[in-house]
Amino acid sequence: MKFLHISDLHIGKRVNEFSMIEDQKYILEKIKDIAFDEKVDAVFIAGDIYDKTVPPIEAVGLFDSFVTGLTKRGIKIYAISGNHDSAQRVSFGAGLMRSDGFYISQAYGGNVEKESFKDNFGNVNIYMLPFIRPSDVRRFFDEKEITDYNSAVRTVIESIDVNLSERNIIIAHQFVTGAIKSESEEVFAGGLDNVDSDVFKCFDYAALGHIHRPQNIGKNIRYCGTPLKYSFSEAGQQKSATVVDMLEKGDIRFKTINLEPLRDMREIKGTYDFLTDRKNYKDTNVNDYIHATLTDENDIVDAITRLRSIYPNIMRLDYDNSRTQGAGDLSQIHANTSKTPIELFQELFELQNNMEMTEEQKKLAEDTLNEAVEELL
Repeated sequence: MKFLHISDLHIGKRVNEFSMIEDQKYILEKIKDIAFDEKVDAVFIAGDIYDKTVPPIEAVGLFDSFVTGLTKRGIKIYAISGNHDSAQRVSFGAGLMRSDGFYISQAYGGNVEKESFKDNFGNVNIYMLPFIRPSDVRRFFDEKEITDYNSAVRTVIESIDVNLSERNIIIAHQFVTGAIKSESEEVFAGGLDNVDSDVFKCFDYAALGHIHRPQNIGKNIRYCGTPLKYSFSEAGQQKSATVVDMLEKGDIRFKTINLEPLRDMREIKGTYDFLTDRKNYKDTNVNDYIHATLTDENDIVDAITRLRSIYPNIMRLDYDNSRTQGAGDLSQIHANTSKTPIELFQELFELQNNMEMTEEQKKLAEDTLNEAVEELL
């Protein structure tokens, strides 16, 4: 059996208020081309199909077009819901869609759904486990002590009667301990949602979703990562799709195929004059999504609007200079009834900006404070 492992499509997502739908349409076409070129038998989608539990209409239409294009070519689809999805919504019509080769997990109901695929080496058993929380599991296992995500997932997997003489795959959407995160995932602080990798030891391959950076956890436990970059912490990553060739028991081969986006996500840094000098950007794709960091000591008036005349998809603007590097600790400010409101404001300004207020700034602050006092009286 040869399959394509993808996850975390997050269709309908907005990044810094920019809709990603056009980029997602482009990359899903590229993924379909890979599936066709590689002649895969199936595509595994390991959760977070949509970015919201109630996705926008255009997102639903895009996913429908994607899966229809695959199934019309005889490629089977095995999909689960992730923590961003509504399991009930994405599995609507699952019974009808099975006849077209589209298998999608229902909300967890005490059993893990299993599908079988037969090839020249025998059966491949595919277990589809949607994203689960401890509360989803407790009501089905009264006798078990389920206190966290690890015990919940372990309990569920231990309840599966896995035939170890055959080849077994699980599609799941959880955070496995040791995985390297990006800024765009939703995970709990302190590792409360961690799951130990050994819970998947009875499977020949674990096709995981949830973590956006492509990586292996152990021998045959893999996060394929997102097909697109969804935060600037991913700017240096190469996104890819994972092609897995499962031969006889114990012989699994996989490779990654790079995904090149319609618009990349890049970080640029320098003075305003440097970033707007044509010789410094003429050989780069100015239509990429940009995080710009200005190193000018003084703020540039309406900088982001002016930069957009060159970089139309600039998403974020920051400053890196002596003012931002030396910002003081605001906890140093203490209530002092002997200080006037304007003196307190000056102290706050100087701690935040590592410089004194100009006379013009003082005048503006005084006028603003006086107007506010007059409105209150």
